[in-house]
Amino acid sequence: MNDSPGWAVPGPSPSDGERPGAPDGRDGTEGGTLPPAGGPKWSAEQPPAGEWSSPGTPQAPKPPQQQPQPGAGWGSYGGPQGPQGPQGGQYGYPGGPGQWGKPPAAKPGVIPLRPLDLGEILDGAVATMRTHWRTVLPITLVVATVVQVISVLVQKYTYADLAIASDPGSQADLKEALDALGGSMVALLANGFVQLIGTIVATAMLTMIFSRAVLGHGSSIGEAWREARPQLPRLLGLTLLLALGGILVVLVLLLPGILLGSIGIALVGGLAALPLLVWLALKFSLASPALMLEKSSVITSLRRSSRLVQGSWWRIFGITALTGLITAFVSAIIVWPLTAVGLAIGLADGGMAGLENGTAATGWAPLILSAVGAVIAQTITMPIQSGVTVLLYVDQRIRREALDLELARAAGLENYGPDTAAPPTGG
Repeated sequence: MNDSPGWAVPGPSPSDGERPGAPDGRDGTEGGTLPPAGGPKWSAEQPPAGEWSSPGTPQAPKPPQQQPQPGAGWGSYGGPQGPQGPQGGQYGYPGGPGQWGKPPAAKPGVIPLRPLDLGEILDGAVATMRTHWRTVLPITLVVATVVQVISVLVQKYTYADLAIASDPGSQADLKEALDALGGSMVALLANGFVQLIGTIVATAMLTMIFSRAVLGHGSSIGEAWREARPQLPRLLGLTLLLALGGILVVLVLLLPGILLGSIGIALVGGLAALPLLVWLALKFSLASPALMLEKSSVITSLRRSSRLVQGSWWRIFGITALTGLITAFVSAIIVWPLTAVGLAIGLADGGMAGLENGTAATGWAPLILSAVGAVIAQTITMPIQSGVTVLLYVDQRIRREALDLELARAAGLENYGPDTAAPPTGG
């Protein structure tokens, strides 16, 4: 599916600023000109641009327009006359003068092929998880289980070694304490690396599943793996590059305070690093789906993300932040009760002494119950987060590059696209 024209990058990328502005808001601007002859064309079913007018402003009469078939293209922007404004004028909306609601659009898969709003992006992510649960849930369940099993083992034995080394009543000397600390750091780094690999594999496979769901196609686990596997090394490189870049940003801003020995300057640098990291994270948030679906390199995917996000940073930030809040809330209501039960069992076994020395939280019962809650939460929330990212990428390309036309062709929709408007050629 990735080799189909649906995800092909346009020649002169409109996201580079070379595509003329579209008056219907696809590129996030108002006004502009139509594409030049020979360039990208809209579908014959696409309506003319809607006219926005304030109440009380009279409008010139419009010639009658042919009503499209239900569900074709975007529907008509020129509909029947609607309610009058306070001064006798008409309210102008993209759905037609006086019309409320969105125009109909072709929907071969989980989303309609037009610019999406917040509800449609979240609904598309949940609908994909619900419709293709036989593929989505096993991937996230296996990855979350492997990660949590390793995490439980690391926490159990690493924290126990640290507790013994730091016990003031023990006879461990400084060398033993340093050895225990070094071993614990190695174990924690190994655990973090396993989590990184698991997240990358799950993200790559989920991206392929969601991209096929947009076209109305199903996908097996084997198909998702075969499509994602060639890009996994690049996705790992992208993830490590972004992490390294974030670390360098923090170090550069903290360096003046460290060199001058000033806690105040270091604190200011740390506070300045936070918004900068958020801005960079959103700027490159679409690099992962661009890399996977366009089969591009790491640097190219970063550039693509930057251009797609440009002009829509606040919108993407709002959708991403809301998705994070939703998934955090879902995770909390699953993990916290199980963690509390596990801690209660640990206190019942070790009493208050276990709470004081930290062994109540590192017993098998609290660790296992917390891990079970984390597995359930990640199995549910990981597809939602990945789906929202993929659908944001699709939405931005629809707005800027008319990707809906290519997706409609890839989905096999008839009478959709510029070819339907071309006159027949004589043989």
